[in-house]
Amino acid sequence: MTSETVEPLLTGVRNFREVGGLPTVDGRRVRRGVLYRSGHLAHATEEDAAFLSRLGLHTVFDFRNSADQALEGPDVELPGVRNVNVPLSDPAHGAEFWTMVREGDLTELRAALGDGLAEARMIATYREMITDRAAEHGRVLRALAEDSVPALMHCAAGKDRAGLSIAVTLLALNVEREAIEADYLESNAPHHRYRVYRSPEAAEGMSPEVMELLAPLFDVRPAYLHTAFDTIDDHWGGVEGYFTRGLGLTPELRERLRDRLLES
Repeated sequence: MTSETVEPLLTGVRNFREVGGLPTVDGRRVRRGVLYRSGHLAHATEEDAAFLSRLGLHTVFDFRNSADQALEGPDVELPGVRNVNVPLSDPAHGAEFWTMVREGDLTELRAALGDGLAEARMIATYREMITDRAAEHGRVLRALAEDSVPALMHCAAGKDRAGLSIAVTLLALNVEREAIEADYLESNAPHHRYRVYRSPEAAEGMSPEVMELLAPLFDVRPAYLHTAFDTIDDHWGGVEGYFTRGLGLTPELRERLRDRLLES
């Protein structure tokens, strides 16, 4: 099964795709049918849910916080699938900011997002997800190594929290950096992109200047992922230090992870 064959079947779930077939530095590939990613499942249709149920998922990892869940709703229940909520952001962090994004006028948006401020905010977010959420990433990787595959990882849009979690997982599997980045950047494809929402009452609505100001928040950009990788190097001295000291993964557990997620 490839992402090209499944994406058109999903109408209420954005940014869904399988993460399979990616090459590792030692010549192996990510196994098909064991790892998926998407936006939230709260608006999944009956047909979407039926399709997802046929994937044989063991676990759905939801990286949204309580504020996200209150706004979007809980995931649909898939029979026999375990739902695990691992918030990768604080529900209180940025609530006023995102209200401004949805409702603010052009003057407010320029002050908060112009002159590189929007991209700087995203870069800081990625840095914090590496430095402050190591325990959560370790928890997910331990679960994958033990019993939680096939797995689906998602957040709200499926691009930042889920995108970074997938990247960390692929990094643990020794997937080539170029392949990790290519998968990450797929969230920019038109059929994957998160739909920008602005209140109908918001001044200037979704004018070209507003959309330009918002773009860094709704894009995935190489600089964001590179920030995460650079932070791993700066904070833990490299990938090995990140996985052992940061995430608490033993070499034995990483080997079990590779056995579960890589082709033989």
